[in-house]
Amino acid sequence: QVQLVESGGGSVQAGGSLRLSCGVSGFPYSRACMGWFRQGPGKERDGVAALDGDGRTIYATSVRGRFTISKDNAGNTLYLQMNSLKPEDTAMYYCATRPPFNCPPGGYLRSQNEYSYWGQGTQVTVSS
Repeated sequence: QVQLVESGGGSVQAGGSLRLSCGVSGFPYSRACMGWFRQGPGKERDGVAALDGDGRTIYATSVRGRFTISKDNAGNTLYLQMNSLKPEDTAMYYCATRPPFNCPPGGYLRSQNEYSYWGQGTQVTVSS
């Protein structure tokens, strides 16, 4: 059974940093296509950052230069380093994964339906 468990969320003041982690178990691919998504209050879920099996990355314009997506060599843990946080970054953050087949360079950032498995989310709250 594939499980994704996010952690590392919390409350922080604007300008602060958080590092989210996503532990993956039961997934047989170490070079998976993976991504982070978020859903703010009253908003749709949007892509934040994604990477492909070769570690190439893409980012949403709103977080480029502030957030960094990465994963460990075994492919068991996905990370999202978030710096210079803003109140508009407040959201529930979700990680997702799918097999590496047909994963485009940088992964899927907008096509959420391409992901096979999702975590339950971790809340990030940024106060001004």
